[in-house]
Amino acid sequence: MSRRLPVFFRSRRLPVYVLLDTSGSMKGEPIQAVNVGVKVMVSALKQDPYCLEIVHLCLITFDIEARDLVSLTPLEDISVPEITSPESGATMLGSALELVIQRFETEVIRPTAERKGDWRPLLFVMTDGKPADIQAYRNAVLAVKRLNFGNIVACAAGPKAKQEFLRELTDTVVSLDTTGSAAFVAFFRWVSASISFVIRRSSAGATSPTVLPPPPAELIVPL
Repeated sequence: MSRRLPVFFRSRRLPVYVLLDTSGSMKGEPIQAVNVGVKVMVSALKQDPYCLEIVHLCLITFDIEARDLVSLTPLEDISVPEITSPESGATMLGSALELVIQRFETEVIRPTAERKGDWRPLLFVMTDGKPADIQAYRNAVLAVKRLNFGNIVACAAGPKAKQEFLRELTDTVVSLDTTGSAAFVAFFRWVSASISFVIRRSSAGATSPTVLPPPPAELIVPL
């Protein structure tokens, strides 16, 4: 079996945006667990030759503000810096989505009559709470839904995460009982598996980008 994507497929990028909650409630063990999980995710993606060919990854953190931890970068060039959390601070998820919208509009190559453009980007969001900037969040949700994302996945991490807000953004919501290292590693491994799964399905001609692999036992899929 070929270990390379078809030429027509690898000539286009797959942008992947990952939003990480770094608010004050993530201080200590949770943010350490996120560091472990993100590094596991990047390592797993780099071991997949299909992902290495087309994935460009952007990591965005959000607490009292949203910021680029890693700007949209080819997977093979990614080096994940240490992710930190302030002693205290709100969860400005609305600001994070606004930043994603800006990045999408300036970074994603749109199709034209002369070119196919990028593959439809993927968006993953992880939070352990609820947006403090609720009106900005809801306005941004409407704008995000007008963009051409191939899939949007949200993770409600820990018992204080409010799934109802994430469900305003996407129907694909999973949850973690805890914010420990094992739980986050399971989630981020599933993220890497989902990206690989989408690439393989799409390269084989599948037309449904919303299909993802079954989540591991650590992830709860609400009914």
